[in-house]
Amino acid sequence: MKNDVKRKIVRRLKTVEGQVRGLEKMVEGDAYCIDVITQASAVRQALSAVEDVLLEKHLSTCVVDQMKGGAQAKAVREILAAYKVSKKR
Repeated sequence: MKNDVKRKIVRRLKTVEGQVRGLEKMVEGDAYCIDVITQASAVRQALSAVEDVLLEKHLSTCVVDQMKGGAQAKAVREILAAYKVSKKR
């Protein structure tokens, strides 16, 4: 994985980590339910953004390499698996 992509993912994961800690403090502090739900939604969106970066990276490198290397069936399976995971969001 390229360093710039890795840095981007790590930065996003650190953001998620901070959001989760904030969410935990909100629950411990008996924050208003809607505020907790809003924060939980922000965490979910941030994780979704991480998945998007990883998926883009995988499709543009690993899957392309598989296709070029004659592993089309494996590439198609991985694309379908990623699609199924993304539909569950």
